[in-house]
Amino acid sequence: MPECTKCGSFTKFENGLCFSCYKEKNGSDSSAEESKTNKPSNSWVYNLIKGRIAETIIEELFLSLGFQVFKYGMENTIPGIMELLKGVKDEVAMEIKRMPDLVIYKDGRAHFIEVKFRASEQFSLKDLDKKGDYPYQNALIVLVSKKHIKCISFEELSQGKEITPTCRNYLGKRKEFETDKDKVIEYCEYAIKFFENV
Repeated sequence: MPECTKCGSFTKFENGLCFSCYKEKNGSDSSAEESKTNKPSNSWVYNLIKGRIAETIIEELFLSLGFQVFKYGMENTIPGIMELLKGVKDEVAMEIKRMPDLVIYKDGRAHFIEVKFRASEQFSLKDLDKKGDYPYQNALIVLVSKKHIKCISFEELSQGKEITPTCRNYLGKRKEFETDKDKVIEYCEYAIKFFENV
């Protein structure tokens, strides 16, 4: 019968460690590590879920402000393609992946909206346009964080501006929307509740 090389207890493997000694040596097992960070091992799915929650909050916010909201991103325009394009980096795939999440419309004006979640409350041009070829240069980026909902245009990002924890790029101040600030604050509170442990 195999024995632990450290304590002599039963182990499954010859010249290996028992479960207790293995945990001790490595600090913890993966599920304990997962609970410490509140982040599951499959970070792609975890990030996808966070993004969808942020997108839903913004979609509902604009609907409550009287906008017509159309889901536009690749998962809505071309259902099923997201799984197929995982890891694919050709030009067409990259352009599909970068489709803004929403199109909103009110008073004869339409806007592309790219929704992002960042716990850090930081967003700059390099987060959106690494190669300098972002195709939706008239898009507005709405950043949902654990404290605020902020907004910046692609044009402003191109000019070197960015969203930081101390900037005052609040969605409620955007001239494009003439938004109800109290309604934005209400949806900020929803975001805080959903993302408080992220």
